[in-house]
Amino acid sequence: MLGTTSIVLGGIVGVVFLTWLFRRARGTGSSTAQRESRKRHEEAQQRDPPVDIGDTHTVAVHEFTEHHTGETQAVCKVEGFVVFVEDIPADLEVGDTLEVKILSFNRGHTSATATFQGRA
Repeated sequence: MLGTTSIVLGGIVGVVFLTWLFRRARGTGSSTAQRESRKRHEEAQQRDPPVDIGDTHTVAVHEFTEHHTGETQAVCKVEGFVVFVEDIPADLEVGDTLEVKILSFNRGHTSATATFQGRA
């Protein structure tokens, strides 16, 4: 036979679990930063890219990322639009300013790939 304490604790655990499950399903358990990021991402998918293939832009390096090929790429932005820059020099640092030429867009036109043209 179960004691009263066991039943009460089981009920509390059940309520906590169901609350967590409900919040997770609705997406309300995410942080403000995550919600803002998702909102910006959805808005970016609805707008036209601020760059065109063949354009040359002056951009700053925000960070570096590894491409699936193993090549390091610089992550830059044009009006908040992400541009991955290929063929970068090894001594490049975050904050450096570059001249880049837009080569292509990803499938959803939510980012672009560019090639390094030189330092600005």
